[in-house]
Amino acid sequence: MCVLGENGEISFPKADEIGIDKKEMVFLFEIDDMRFFLPKREYGFYISDISADRSPEHEYRYEDIRVLRNANPGYLCFAGMTAYHLYVWYRDNKFCGRCGRETVVYDKERALRCPRCGNIIYPKICPAVIVGVTDKDKIMMTRYAGRPYKGNALIAGFCEIGESAEDTVRREVMEEVGLKVKNIRYFASQPWGFDSNLLLGYFCELDGEGEVNIDRDELAIAEWVKREDIGKENSNLSLTATMMMHFKEHPEDFI
Repeated sequence: MCVLGENGEISFPKADEIGIDKKEMVFLFEIDDMRFFLPKREYGFYISDISADRSPEHEYRYEDIRVLRNANPGYLCFAGMTAYHLYVWYRDNKFCGRCGRETVVYDKERALRCPRCGNIIYPKICPAVIVGVTDKDKIMMTRYAGRPYKGNALIAGFCEIGESAEDTVRREVMEEVGLKVKNIRYFASQPWGFDSNLLLGYFCELDGEGEVNIDRDELAIAEWVKREDIGKENSNLSLTATMMMHFKEHPEDFI
């Protein structure tokens, strides 16, 4: 639940603005002087300021979580996607997967606990890689097939059990575009609450021929794009966009 302004500014309601008692909410986290809560019986997240109360100035409504990709300020978008990550975890673990008893919020750490068998359930975090495959002054850019997001992307995929992140890089590049890579190097990481991910960004270089053999089930487009042809990507939130702009603006790192 939020209000989205004409210029993409986003804000969330305070608990007292929509008549929800703090006793009916689960505390999520705090950013500076702002505390975030999840109602136990609602599909939303709300804010309780430590500062004085104020009257609502806007009519709040439910929006698709993906509006946070392009909204601002960035810290509120990050808070929203993190709150959504936790909401999905609470929603999907209402009952113990070991014995079936209803779980309760654990009072010692961020976890759910089964009062019958003692099973402790921690938040689900799925590691995934974002891969910038480069060939001199070109980078492999893609667009997903059959997904709501239609913008530019890099090769990406989840780490599998028993697989290192570097192995995931090699496998995903081969599966999605049929290319071999070398000189894999870590760039940065980013929590990505939309899909319960921890994104691990890597750059690597083409090893051999650069002819693309695209996996049409995963990708609609996969092509080499020259550095000077990369547009101005929105880098406020997405690690993918940050990596694209780093390749464009820092050629000295790719010699």
